[in-house]
Amino acid sequence: MQQIEENTSAVGEEQSVLIENQKKITLSGVLSIEGFTTQQIILELVSGKIIVFGSNLKIAGFTKSGGQFVAIGNIKGMRFCNKQDKLLKRILK
Repeated sequence: MQQIEENTSAVGEEQSVLIENQKKITLSGVLSIEGFTTQQIILELVSGKIIVFGSNLKIAGFTKSGGQFVAIGNIKGMRFCNKQDKLLKRILK
């Protein structure tokens, strides 16, 4: 079983990411779902955004009050985008 887990804390809130067998991803500390297709899901976290990449992605659950999010499908990867990334892109233009 392949598991990747990451815990960070920002603004006093705990965030975690758990990927199980590249078939299920569970996140905490999610503020909102910004967009999704069967190939990617964009989520807003306290510390920025995360983009989940894959195929046949489906949202299995989201509790806004608790910040819990679950998706299933073939998960190929993910990318964190900090709030600072926007500032760097503006400076480097």
